[in-house]
Amino acid sequence: MSSTYYFDHAASAPRRAEVAEALAPWLLGVVGNPSGSHHAARQARKAIEEAREDVAAFVGGQIHEIIFTGGGSESTHLAIAGTTRAFLRDHERANIVISAIEHHAVSGAAESMVREDARVELRVMGCDQSGVTKVEEAFALIDDNTALVSMMAANNETGIMQPLSTLGGIAKGVVPGGALLHTDAIASAPFVDLSFSTELADLVSICAHKLGGPVNAGALILRQPVKLEPVISGGGQERGHRGGTVDVAAAVGFAAACRATARDRIATWEHVSALQERLVGHLAAVPAVHVTGLTEGRLPGTVHVMAHGVASEELLFLLDVDGICASAGAACSSGAQVGSHVLAAMDIGQEWAGGAIRFSMGHETSSDDVDYVAASFTRALERLRAER
Repeated sequence: MSSTYYFDHAASAPRRAEVAEALAPWLLGVVGNPSGSHHAARQARKAIEEAREDVAAFVGGQIHEIIFTGGGSESTHLAIAGTTRAFLRDHERANIVISAIEHHAVSGAAESMVREDARVELRVMGCDQSGVTKVEEAFALIDDNTALVSMMAANNETGIMQPLSTLGGIAKGVVPGGALLHTDAIASAPFVDLSFSTELADLVSICAHKLGGPVNAGALILRQPVKLEPVISGGGQERGHRGGTVDVAAAVGFAAACRATARDRIATWEHVSALQERLVGHLAAVPAVHVTGLTEGRLPGTVHVMAHGVASEELLFLLDVDGICASAGAACSSGAQVGSHVLAAMDIGQEWAGGAIRFSMGHETSSDDVDYVAASFTRALERLRAER
């Protein structure tokens, strides 16, 4: 079997060994329903509450409540739909303020609220050509009818870190009592100390599989009491915020991923930052290739490049032939390539945006891996350009 060079951590990180070990006891045999009263149910409930404590410690800072969800998308949807529906109980109108570069899980949730209720309006902050949200636009967008402001801590495509603290100050100062602030911290969680980077956010979304944990495991963190309508009705689980039996294995695996990520965070940052610099050095030397956001703060695990005049799907095919897993950073639907809304918001022309590639790395990535990927990318680009 040929070697795999995995450079798609931003899509899903490799499963950690300690996560697999933590999951094992809960994947076979009796796993009690944590809502029950017998000893198997009590064991399950104890495991979930211990996992909740580990997730709270990972996020850090002031924590009011941890709500386990079925993944990051559900977490962001609960934050946006849940707060907006609750807001409309006391207000005649509601608006949701987001950035133009949000993950589709956030923008889609906001758009669904607009379709669901004619009283809801979506307002969008733009971004500059470096991929940084223009948070100063929030002054004109936030008002007494703002149900929620949402901006990601770092962009999942480009890795560019966003001015969340600045937006937090604006959200808290524009209207009396402040507007609720939510952040999608899923992309930044593997590398950044969330206790500081998200301290002004009232609601924080994270998920497990970006940390080397199980898929379909996420959490919505409330830093203070927030009025929140459930999106999934059921038996009143998660203190009435989310119906449905909590997956014990998913929660335990999530907690194990959080513990391991927190333990290794500084070493991982230093290691991956050096690899990022090495990969950027290689790719920036290739003709007609642009490395995104070199002048901005970036997550160390992500290198986003754009190759002029070629198609990203062609590059990805040739990289895959060489055993390299990477991403275009844009969604694909029914086999058709869909342009990146992030690059469109950055006003990047299609001749560059069409050749976008995202390489994302983690703690197990080596310098030899980086050199191999850079050489393969260069060969693939030369071949495509020669054919044209």
